[in-house]
Amino acid sequence: MQQLRSDIWCSAFVRRHNDKGNFCVVARRGDAIAGQIWIEVDHLDGTVSLYTPAPGASIDPPPADRVFQKRFVRTDPPAVKDRIAREVAFDQDLWLLSLDLRGDDIGVDEI
Repeated sequence: MQQLRSDIWCSAFVRRHNDKGNFCVVARRGDAIAGQIWIEVDHLDGTVSLYTPAPGASIDPPPADRVFQKRFVRTDPPAVKDRIAREVAFDQDLWLLSLDLRGDDIGVDEI
């Protein structure tokens, strides 16, 4: 099964969170069709979490939708910003979604 295009998936994610009253924006646009999607979550308490795509080889059977892994959990913002900057320098097609959320459930599948 083919995954949903990155631009459509990001638009739906942003709209869903904004409809719930959370502040969510596309902080960086990547490749519309197949760009990786990273989600930066500001917990509004001075900490930030970062979700990145889960490695496909570790998922059996392959999922129908995107699956994420937590790379940073409630850590200092500069560490997350540095990791994002390094990835953007490597992968210009990266999408970055920025979400302000007090809780931990961002509404995506995780491993």
